[in-house]
Amino acid sequence: MNKTLLAALFGLLAMHSPILAQSGAGTSTVPNANPGRPTVSTPATLTPVGYVQFETGGLGAAQSAEFSSRYSLGEVIKYSANSRLEFLISDEPIVHFIAGGDPRNRPAELFLGAQLVIKPGDGVKPTVAVSYARRVYDGWAAELDVGSPANSFLVLASGDVKGFHYDANAVFNELTESLVRRAQFGQALSISHSFGKLTVSGEIWRFSQPFLRGNAVGNLWAASFAVRKNLVFDGGFNHGLTGTSTRWEGFVGFTYVLPHRFPIGGRGN
Repeated sequence: MNKTLLAALFGLLAMHSPILAQSGAGTSTVPNANPGRPTVSTPATLTPVGYVQFETGGLGAAQSAEFSSRYSLGEVIKYSANSRLEFLISDEPIVHFIAGGDPRNRPAELFLGAQLVIKPGDGVKPTVAVSYARRVYDGWAAELDVGSPANSFLVLASGDVKGFHYDANAVFNELTESLVRRAQFGQALSISHSFGKLTVSGEIWRFSQPFLRGNAVGNLWAASFAVRKNLVFDGGFNHGLTGTSTRWEGFVGFTYVLPHRFPIGGRGN
């Protein structure tokens, strides 16, 4: 990992460190984090209402059609205005990659989006939601096998069955290359089980690759540990299963909920 990437990582950790130090105080009023990382699947359930949640992490990838190696830092910020509506910002501020033997450093994409719960659930009764995200900036960094959608629409379902939790997504994306636009379809299913503060998850996912006339398929395994209710560390790896998939990806990061509420209009529901 190069010096620029390490500097950016320490910068992100330094940005969070003052609030991390505060999270031990008043833990009885601190909400539970609802991590959307590190799996490809996104939970249909929303983050705690009125609180800001940060999902921060680093990812390293190797052996792809577009690059020989790629390292990046990612940040997702989520805020639920009420029990039905969540807003999000997703960004990769720095990407270091080697393509054709040439090392480069670039920012990646910035996405703005929202998620709406259309059917609340509980236990075996699944929560069903839809989400939309739009790319508002493209730094032209090398992309992973899934690509970078200009527009993305998801149908999400999450529930619990016999001690196991699942997150299932159906994905409908619009990919662009020069002036050409093509539809991309994807599916992802993550199943997890908790052992106290430790959660282990396995996932299978697939995305069509309309410009390559192929499919990216991967198998992901991850573990997370809740240090506090509002602070969860995670790590894992993904293995590509087709010739056009990125062969290996490794990731590590954390999810953190600010302990102070910021309700819109003075109300959080």
